[in-house]
Amino acid sequence: MDKKKEKKPKAVIVGGSIAGLSCAHALIVRGWDVVVLEKSIAPPAGSPTGAGLGLDPLAQKLIESWLGQPERLSKDTLPLIIDQNQATDSEKKISWTLTRDENFNFRAAYWADLHGLLYKSLPPDIVLWGHFFQSFSVCHEKTSVAVKVEVLPTGKIIKVDGDLLVAADGCLSSIRQSFLPNLKLRYSGYCAWRGVLDFSDNESSETIMGVRRAYPDLGKCLYFDLGYGTHSVLYELLNKRINWIWYVNQPEPELKGYSVTMKVRDDMIRKMHEEAEKTWIPELARVMKETKCPFVNVIYDCDPLERIIWDNVVLIGDAAHPTTPHGLRSTNMSILDAATLGKCLEKYGVENLHLALQEYQSIRLPVVSKQVLHSRRMGRIKQGLKLCDRKCFDLKRASVEDYQELQQNNMPFFADALC
Repeated sequence: MDKKKEKKPKAVIVGGSIAGLSCAHALIVRGWDVVVLEKSIAPPAGSPTGAGLGLDPLAQKLIESWLGQPERLSKDTLPLIIDQNQATDSEKKISWTLTRDENFNFRAAYWADLHGLLYKSLPPDIVLWGHFFQSFSVCHEKTSVAVKVEVLPTGKIIKVDGDLLVAADGCLSSIRQSFLPNLKLRYSGYCAWRGVLDFSDNESSETIMGVRRAYPDLGKCLYFDLGYGTHSVLYELLNKRINWIWYVNQPEPELKGYSVTMKVRDDMIRKMHEEAEKTWIPELARVMKETKCPFVNVIYDCDPLERIIWDNVVLIGDAAHPTTPHGLRSTNMSILDAATLGKCLEKYGVENLHLALQEYQSIRLPVVSKQVLHSRRMGRIKQGLKLCDRKCFDLKRASVEDYQELQQNNMPFFADALC
């Protein structure tokens, strides 16, 4: 039979975030047809999380290969060539450097910018917006999968068939729950205030001039500020925006719906501003105070899963490995998941799908398992929380060796990401 007339294998991807779109790219270039089911009614006009993210060198290469125009990613991101940890004395309002790595080689992206790049470079009609996943079934012969979705604008239930179901539906994955109904996410012990300050209309303001004096390498540096039992993150994004995160130890809040992002009231924002003035240097506190619509992420992860494949179903991204954000791994792991899955599917073909999925699992599980646990450890150290093998991190008593443990390049398999 003429190979050109052979029917392509088809993957049904649930979730149209960066993990799902990356998977669509990775499978298309390997000869698969794909359809992405996303419950959001339309492509995001802005970021649903209002957040920045860091791309490691390997993720950059993979995205550039999918876009077909490598310069596009560089134009939409800023370099992060320095990883710096510094300490802040909340009483004296001074900061000093603990560690500095000038060979970091990441790039800073705004979530919506990266999502837009990936989405717009896909063939038309790949993503079905407003399609809410309901359930799935694998046929008796394990050769196909049927997915039921609700078309939100009409309420109609339709069926989408494929050879493979890819769960890219996030850390609260309903597909994962069908296999692991008793799995519970682990609360980290803290939440994160987040925001992006847009200073495009006022780049000569005292706030911006002040933060550039206090953080002179802003625009190429990933800054971590450590206080006593807390820490913050600061870096610049393209188009005159500053991304910041502030981690705060607190009891687990009650979440509603299918999101780890909390709605915040005006009184909560005012209290955050007051605490920021007490905790951080004035220049950082002003950035937080002038940011419109800050929000709170509740920080979860889970112990590494023993498996991420079942029959014709595979987990990728946060569905496969919910992780805390301290190693800048979530997006990067999702992109590498997608690329690895694509290579395995091409190697074995749809006729040996289960071998392809087994190889994907054997490659990715050892890596992501160690990275999830290391990210958890980094978060607990920086938040001054207990660990079974060491005392709580104390800025006043920490050694040079303790400081070195704060660096991003300690992440397991970090060197692999530099390839």
